[in-house]
Amino acid sequence: MRRKSGLVLLALAVFFAALAPLMRWYAFPRLAKVPANQYQDMVLEAKDATLLDYGTMQARTVPKVTIVQTLKGNVEASEKIEETAGRDVVVWDSLSYVQDADGEMVSKVPERYIFDAHTQEPVHATGEMVDGDRVRREGIEFKWPFLTEKRDYEYFDAQARITAPIHYKGTQDFRGVEVYYFEQTIPWTKVPFPKVLPVEGVTPESIAETGTTRWYTTVRKFWVEPLTGAPVYGEEIHKEELRGGTLLGDRDKVTAFSGHVKMREDYIESTVDLVKSNRTLVLLLTSYLPWGFLSLGVLLLALALYLEARGRRPGDPAPEQATEPQPVTA
Repeated sequence: MRRKSGLVLLALAVFFAALAPLMRWYAFPRLAKVPANQYQDMVLEAKDATLLDYGTMQARTVPKVTIVQTLKGNVEASEKIEETAGRDVVVWDSLSYVQDADGEMVSKVPERYIFDAHTQEPVHATGEMVDGDRVRREGIEFKWPFLTEKRDYEYFDAQARITAPIHYKGTQDFRGVEVYYFEQTIPWTKVPFPKVLPVEGVTPESIAETGTTRWYTTVRKFWVEPLTGAPVYGEEIHKEELRGGTLLGDRDKVTAFSGHVKMREDYIESTVDLVKSNRTLVLLLTSYLPWGFLSLGVLLLALALYLEARGRRPGDPAPEQATEPQPVTA
């Protein structure tokens, strides 16, 4: 009976020991993915910013500029692309809506970002665009890969429609979460005007006729939780200028926007809470379950060996029979 129990325990030990690496190296890459129907919104603010009044073409200081950014998973579009791509695909329809302190629209720029649900690598398909312009992204945008590494990544800049390195700058603690800090600098670059401008009748085409061009530079900063690849916080030191042309009169350039853009406090709190929750799920697949299965396998192996050793031990000697007392003869 002990031998049978030992064999069963040995089989279970082998099973759980083999399951541990399978969970980490086989199951996790297939189970960890961005859901196709994800919806996320974020509010960023630049206080005491400089903003161009397109009515007077004068730059002025405003108390606050607000940027509302939404990401909405387009399930129907992702399923259609998956039919030909042969892999899990996520389609994010994004909108960056900028408004001044009075709530008036400054610009709104839509995007469609298509990427692999598991690796976050871009997937090139019909509909990939920024503000109606077709683009071909290289590198990541919005989110880092699961199990982010301590290295530089290629990051797509939607304003300039280019990809540039975003550099790993070190590991930090952000509100109790260990994060990797990344920074990207886009030098002064000529960029398109938004398709929708705040002044009625003013279009990118009408501005182009004046010879005036739009230029942009930014320092982009992200604090990324490495297990999920999700940014818990972000900032931009953002500057835009209009240069040359008859629109500016005798001026060479004028500031269109300048400000230090930061996530609003309530969105920081909700983002950190969400990332902490998702981090636990990733740890379950990459650490808790694999190490738990391995420990259980070792424990079962030890128990099987113990039972086997007891089964091989020689039996105890039989007790001596007591002899009956003999009668005493005189």
